[in-house]
Amino acid sequence: MMVPDATQNWRIYTGSGKPHDATFPDPPPWREFTGEFIDVPRLDAEDDPYLKRVLARGEVFQVGDEEVDFINAALILRRPLLITGKPGCGKSSLAYSVARELKLGPVLRWPITSRSTLADGLYRYDAIGRLQEASMERERAKEVPVPDIGQYIQLGPLGAAFLPTQKPQVLLIDEIDKSDIDLPNDLLNIFEEGEFEIPELRRLAKDTRVVEIYYDKRNNFKVPISEGLVRCHAFPFVVLTSNGEREFPPAFLRRCIRLEIALPDRAKLLQIVEAHLGSHVSPVANELVEYFMEEGKKGYLAVDQLLNVVYFASRGVDIRTRKDLSKALLRHLSNTGISML
Repeated sequence: MMVPDATQNWRIYTGSGKPHDATFPDPPPWREFTGEFIDVPRLDAEDDPYLKRVLARGEVFQVGDEEVDFINAALILRRPLLITGKPGCGKSSLAYSVARELKLGPVLRWPITSRSTLADGLYRYDAIGRLQEASMERERAKEVPVPDIGQYIQLGPLGAAFLPTQKPQVLLIDEIDKSDIDLPNDLLNIFEEGEFEIPELRRLAKDTRVVEIYYDKRNNFKVPISEGLVRCHAFPFVVLTSNGEREFPPAFLRRCIRLEIALPDRAKLLQIVEAHLGSHVSPVANELVEYFMEEGKKGYLAVDQLLNVVYFASRGVDIRTRKDLSKALLRHLSNTGISML
């Protein structure tokens, strides 16, 4: 294995917001994966307005030196990045910033609920649809082949992230703390082994070694799966977000790089406002940031609430003189007395 030059800048991701072609160092020996590289079809952001808009979230994300270090540690060590912080502090946007700057393609997002299971994230198999089509075909003819099983399997965001691409894909597992108690532990095997089986295809391996299944059904993109096994080539950049509503098992935490995003100070708030709305709002933004921070002493407020207030002010509306509007836009998300200072 190539030993990196100690004088080389180890920061693959800089947080500058400027897209560039990144060169990834070799992984640690214990994080090498052997999936045979395949070409995964992807949309170009310039050709897809939706993808362009989504990746734009990363363009205005404001990141500090500590966050940059933790992100690079996760990229170099090929470990998931577990980010804890209050709602609205930019946890999810971090994933889009990395995807945009390092040109890693669209972010694969898996929003978690209390009903989410590992199987939901890996793939979906429409067995009923396949049986119905086979039944209809048999009514039309006495002998017909069973419909291609690949037409009825679609990779979920977790499964798609572990396709053997040359560069890592970006997977956002959003609000993992809302999951069932077993999900974090269920993720450990795929995080460690970098692979998973699709039993429906594994059973066909003797007769059909390679089956094409959907990677992106909306755009009719398919990928070949050999012998029912998905094995990554480059471990994905996995971002797991948590609002801090629960504790996680030690075995899960041990396998993650853990980052806690603190509430932004006054200077950071001004940077965020200017990044989203432009420097021309600075005069009014200065006053409203102070007002926002004073209100934040009474209960938690999210940064996007500040952006709403400043945008209104840029249209000539001073919410400080409109108490009902101010109360609606700056409604506290908690009454815990968390200060923005």
